[in-house]
Amino acid sequence: MVNSKTWISTMKTRLGCLSHKSDSYSDLSEFLPPAHETTARCLKLSTDEVVGWSESFDHVLSHKYGLAAFRTFLKSEFSDENIEFWMACEDYKKIKSSTKLLSKANKIFKEFIDVEAPREVNMDHQTREKTRQSLEEPYPGSLNEAQALIYSLMEKDSYPRFLKSKLYQDIVKRTHDRGQRRSL
Repeated sequence: MVNSKTWISTMKTRLGCLSHKSDSYSDLSEFLPPAHETTARCLKLSTDEVVGWSESFDHVLSHKYGLAAFRTFLKSEFSDENIEFWMACEDYKKIKSSTKLLSKANKIFKEFIDVEAPREVNMDHQTREKTRQSLEEPYPGSLNEAQALIYSLMEKDSYPRFLKSKLYQDIVKRTHDRGQRRSL
């Protein structure tokens, strides 16, 4: 049984966040290099790179700035737990130590998978239960099915909205405008 004070507190927090939602993406500096940056070390996003993000969801996730932009978009929609879970699963797969694997598995389960987890991802009961059982004796592939489910949800739902978002359109425009200025 859910503690009513906990439930009320959780709902107040979630509803309170909605009133702060912003459609403005004026600060793109989180993932775009500064316009005045001229050092060779600084990655300059090209319009082709940014437009390439629209070719596939994998292009977004595999590009440093694409991933950052997508995370920013999901935060604006209050669904960043999905990408955070996906990234935690990517890190989990790289762990070699069985002790660290167990620790990370427990942390991921408590944060994202368990019913009433603080950043619970949307998954069906069957996948949740299968994942819980898989994590009883964790191995690098224990989270594959759950990760694939969340990936699919983001690819089919969030990714198309990201491509239509003001955030993505502003990045395309900014990189295009910067490219135009360089060619003059």
